[in-house]
Amino acid sequence: MNFALRTAANSDAGRIADILLQSRAAFLPYAVSPHTDDDVRVWVRDILLPREDVTVALVAGQPVGVMAMHRAEDISWISQLYVHPSHAGQGIGSRLLARALDTAARPIRLYTFQQNAGARRFYERNGFAPLRLTDGSGNEERCPDVLYELAE
Repeated sequence: MNFALRTAANSDAGRIADILLQSRAAFLPYAVSPHTDDDVRVWVRDILLPREDVTVALVAGQPVGVMAMHRAEDISWISQLYVHPSHAGQGIGSRLLARALDTAARPIRLYTFQQNAGARRFYERNGFAPLRLTDGSGNEERCPDVLYELAE
């Protein structure tokens, strides 16, 4: 599959929101968002894009994957890593993660839901180790999650 990576532009906000919404619906049906689709679209446009380093994966010039990162208290965080369901399993997530591993200062941390076995295998295969399992009381969805770290 041919695809390219680039820094997200403000004009990508709608497509990024679509990727987040459709991926969550397809792959995380147990993690119901407390936000409306419109709220997610506003959040992507007004919060995510201005505050984080966002990379999109493009197929035929259209975003099909997204990764967002930021740095806080000497830790790099991957806050979002989603691939549109129609493009899952084609190496896009791996390339997005590789970009993070090439550019972000260590340690790199992220959360994923405990039920998300595919994501957990993906991150562990790429060197992330679980630091702590939670009961979900600290996330909006109230789903048990796991904090991962790549320390090297």
